[in-house]
Amino acid sequence: MIEQAYVQADDTTTPTVKDIRERISKAVDATTGTAIERLKCWLQMPADSTFAKMLDSDCQVRARRVGGLLSPGAGGLYEPSDLSVAIGVPAKWTAVDKAVKADRAVYVNGSTGHVGGAQSKFNNERNAGFHVIVFLAVGQETEGRGYYLGFDPDVSATKESQAAWKALVAGDPETKPQDFTAAKSLEVVKSMILGSADGGFGPLIRKYYVDTAKAFPKIIRA
Repeated sequence: MIEQAYVQADDTTTPTVKDIRERISKAVDATTGTAIERLKCWLQMPADSTFAKMLDSDCQVRARRVGGLLSPGAGGLYEPSDLSVAIGVPAKWTAVDKAVKADRAVYVNGSTGHVGGAQSKFNNERNAGFHVIVFLAVGQETEGRGYYLGFDPDVSATKESQAAWKALVAGDPETKPQDFTAAKSLEVVKSMILGSADGGFGPLIRKYYVDTAKAFPKIIRA
């Protein structure tokens, strides 16, 4: 699994955290459709707070749509060639850097357990199947270690994302996704992605410490 961490207040990325937050906020505000359509556009959600069942497994379609909405740069969403093929791996990541710096989101397809979150309900013992996330920026720690800023729409991905979801749907009875109002859907999407702090993000935006010298593990078809 790619090592992941949450954004800190002093993190510096290209594009900046501020720019990415503004890009996401505008795109979410502009998303059309019903409340549930807006939710499904941005989030891969559980049926309820038990996380026993996810509403869909449409990560590929979602990543392409979200990636397009978050790509104001010329050329739109960038899709690198197969990241599990060892030939030309460093060059592929150089191209990814160039794309995000040009305000293009990047479609990142990998095996389920490699690009997903540690608690994802899609993880399995064989690491079969694939998951798709979107990279939005590139950054570097003060000691020189590089990372990518990524958006994983999977609400089940981490302990933090599951806890945030449970807080948003809390109640007796709890609010199910299909019963959200338009206002509630907007609140939920922004809370999960942007969080409440101006200098950071919600639990679905994380730092990914990619080893850009190695190919991704091969995807095992389920």
